[in-house]
Amino acid sequence: MTPNPAYLQAVQDHVRGAPYPHLIGMTIASLELDACRIVLEVGERHLQPFGIVHGGVLATLIDTATFWAGFVRLPDDAGLVNVDLKLNYLKSVSRGRLRADGRCLRAGRQISYAEAGVYDENDELVAHGTSTLMALPGKGLKVGVPKFLED
Repeated sequence: MTPNPAYLQAVQDHVRGAPYPHLIGMTIASLELDACRIVLEVGERHLQPFGIVHGGVLATLIDTATFWAGFVRLPDDAGLVNVDLKLNYLKSVSRGRLRADGRCLRAGRQISYAEAGVYDENDELVAHGTSTLMALPGKGLKVGVPKFLED
């Protein structure tokens, strides 16, 4: 099963234009089979009253990175939803660029399991999390390009 590079790019473009990723300022920097990288440039809007990045921002990065790490392997017509999210906050951060690296640890037809780490500009781990993901038949993402190349 080989992902279609045109499909991967179409997904990245689609997500870039979606309301929530745009609102929070995150983008998919890379997307491949069982892996994903999300990036976010920290701004004042991401800070809580004590001047550090709000935990909800870090949770969003982990949620998003685990989701897309598990998504590509699904059949064309299937969507995905996170059914749980467990995370640990390990270090505070108040500025710079954050990256969330997601990796699908187990891809299943119905249930998958993924992890993600959020790193600061110095490659220090800021937060780590895992998620169980559930496939949703009939809820595939329509981007006008086939998901897989013929092997």
